[in-house]
This record gives sequence, structure tokens and C-alpha cells, in this order.
Amino acid sequence: MGQITLPGNPPIAVTLRRSAQARRLSLRLSQIDGRVTLTLPRRVPEREAVGFLREKEAWLRGHLEARGDDARICLGAVLPIEGVMREIRPGTGRGVVLGETHVEVPGPEERVAARLQGWLRTLARERLAEASDRYAARLGRPYTRLTLRDTRSRWGSCTSEGALMYSWRLILAPRDVLDYVAAHEVSHLAEMNHSKAFWDTVEALYGDWRPQRRWLHDEGGSLHRYRFGD
Repeated sequence: MGQITLPGNPPIAVTLRRSAQARRLSLRLSQIDGRVTLTLPRRVPEREAVGFLREKEAWLRGHLEARGDDARICLGAVLPIEGVMREIRPGTGRGVVLGETHVEVPGPEERVAARLQGWLRTLARERLAEASDRYAARLGRPYTRLTLRDTRSRWGSCTSEGALMYSWRLILAPRDVLDYVAAHEVSHLAEMNHSKAFWDTVEALYGDWRPQRRWLHDEGGSLHRYRFGD
């Protein structure tokens, strides 16, 4: 792997990746971290890759602009909590307080990001456990455990042993999106696949899941823009 820079304002760093399986040049922009990767077939010269990038420059800059910059969590910043944008303000009590338009975080300023992240993870566990319990009871199949991670490639998973895993960043998404992901993963307790029977199970538990799945496809990557110092 190597890296080249596409000049301009601003310049764009592009990671070059050669693949024996690739049959053509392909350009990928990660919605998670904004990284740009250009995959080349093994025998394609680098000058051809540069020409391909110049052809795609307008497309690439448009998508980078639409994605926006990463947002560092600090006092005065805004972030979505359950899909509602809220300003981070200093708190005066002992715990984090959630308001309609803001969230108050007490303690020293340098600890705001870590404290808020911890509170968000706790709230995510509460919401996801409640939703998972509700759907598992409706399905008649219990799960064995529930864990949270900061996953980049998936919003949730279910093992054959019945263990559920979710991204804690789902607490940033609208509540109905979080509920859909819980219904999706609980449905795997009955169907360890994505067959028609699986999607019928999701619909029986949740209802019409398509708008929420579409939201995750279109907007989910933006939830990884919020940086808590990690």
C-alpha cells in the first residue's frame, strides 16, 4: 500500500491499495473516518491511478464536503442524542443532565468528553437492553448476554449462542432506529440468516423496518464523526 496526494484546496490524501482480485480501478470514501482508498488491479500503473483520480475529483470533493469534518466533543459542541441535536454545556450537579436542547456535563472541562461518553454508553445499554428484552419476549427466545462496542463495520450482531452485540453509538441515532436494530438482531435468535423468513420475523416484531434501515445506510456513517478523544 502507498499514498498519493490529490492537489487542491484542501489537498486530499488517497491510500493506494493493489489487489490481485480487482478487475478495475475503484474509489471508496469511508463515511466513518473520511479515509479515501483507491484500489488498483495489480498491473495498472500509478500514473493511470492519478488520471482516474482527476476524473473523479469533483465527485470526491462533493462527497467529502457532504460528509463534513469530524466533530470534537467539548463544551459548546453539539451532538445528536436519540436523534436530537443538543449543545454540550457545563453542569453544576453531580451527574449528567439531559435537556430538550442541551446536555449538561459537570466536572473539569478536560474530562467532559470522557464523562459524556461514559454516560452515553450507560444510556445506550439501558435502551438496547429494554428493546432487546421486549423483542425477545415477543419472539419467545431469550438471548444469553448483551455487550456494547464501538464497532465500525456493523451496528449489531447475534451469535449462534444467542449473544447480542451492539454499537453504543446507536444512542446517537433516532430512537426508532435503535429499536429497529434491536429487533433485527433479536430476529437472528430464530433465523441465523437474511432469508425471507428472517425479514418476515423482523416485520412481525417491529413493523415496517425499511425507513430505519435506509436511515442507517444514508446517515449512519455520520454518527462516527463525533470524536471523544478516542
